[in-house]
Amino acid sequence: MADTSGRTPRPRTGRERIKTLTQAALNADVTVEQVDAVLGDLGDALSDLGNSTVALDATLARFNETITRIDELAPRLIGVVERLEAIVDRVERIVGLGESVMAPWAATENAVRGAVNAVRKSTGL
Repeated sequence: MADTSGRTPRPRTGRERIKTLTQAALNADVTVEQVDAVLGDLGDALSDLGNSTVALDATLARFNETITRIDELAPRLIGVVERLEAIVDRVERIVGLGESVMAPWAATENAVRGAVNAVRKSTGL
């Protein structure tokens, strides 16, 4: 608002009014163009967002299918792991049995080597 400071404003002429109205119309026109440009850009952005959403939906559908396959595969994998654990247990038992069988042979071999080394030392061979 204009500060009148006790003065009475002088009345505007018709020319001043037309000039003010013309400037207001030009400002409104520029504003409408700016809003139109912003809305156009917003429309493009929303279109891109829509395309991204469609792509994301497709990706999530594939991800869901993959998770479902993994869920279906899990029981079979558990079965394979259990069978492998059983095989490892059997191999460990076989190795333990082999070690038990070989223990007397190893002790005999050590005794014979010790005797042969003792004979070599005593005879100087």
